[in-house]
Amino acid sequence: MKKIKNIDEIMVYIKDGMTIMIGGFMGVGSPEMIIDAMVKKGVKDLTIIANDTGFPNIGIGKLVVNKQVKKVIASHIGLNPETGRQMNSGELIVELVPQGTLAEQIRCGGAGIGGFLTQTGLGTTVEEGKQKINVNGLEYLLELPLKADLALIGGSIVDKDGNVFYNASTRNFNPLMATAAEVVIVGAEKIVEVGEINPHQVMTPSIFVDYIIGGEK
Repeated sequence: MKKIKNIDEIMVYIKDGMTIMIGGFMGVGSPEMIIDAMVKKGVKDLTIIANDTGFPNIGIGKLVVNKQVKKVIASHIGLNPETGRQMNSGELIVELVPQGTLAEQIRCGGAGIGGFLTQTGLGTTVEEGKQKINVNGLEYLLELPLKADLALIGGSIVDKDGNVFYNASTRNFNPLMATAAEVVIVGAEKIVEVGEINPHQVMTPSIFVDYIIGGEK
C-alpha cells in the first residue's frame, strides 16, 4: 500500500466529532501542515488529546482559536490564553491531567492495558470521579487508558514505508500517540527512501503508520 498522500487525500480521514491525538510540546513536533489544513477545512466538534494547546498561532492553538474543538484533554493550557478564556466561558471542556499520568494513559491505550495505579493527584481535584484502590495499605487512583480515532504526529525524517525518526525534543508524545489510535498520519519534514534511516534511529516503526504527508523540507 502506498502510504504517501497529498494533503487533500489526508483530509478525507479527518472528520467532525473525532477524537484526535496530536503530538507536540508547545508546538514543537506538531504536524503543522495537517493542522493548517484542518483549520482551512473547518472540521469541528473535535476532542483533542495532547500535551498542551500550543500558542494561539502555533500548533493546536490554531484549532482552539478557530473554535473547532469541543473538548481538550491535556497536561497544561497556560501558553494559550484563548484556551483558558473558552474554558471559563463554558465554550470549551478542558480536562487537565498530570503530564506523567497523561503519557501513561496513552501508553496503556497503545499497549492494550486496562489501566494503571498511581498516587499522583490523590487529595486534589484530579481524583474526582475516579476509583481508588488500596494496595498493601497504600491508596492509589485507577487511571484508565486513552485511545483515539486518529493520531496526527510530526516526524523529522520518515521513509516511504513509514519508519519515523524524531529529532531531539520533537520526539515528546509522538511515539506514544502513534501506538494508540485507529489511524496514524505522520506529517514529515523530510521523506527518504526505505533503508536511508539507520534502523537504530527508528523511533516509530512503520507498522504503526498508515499515511504520510509532507516532505517539502
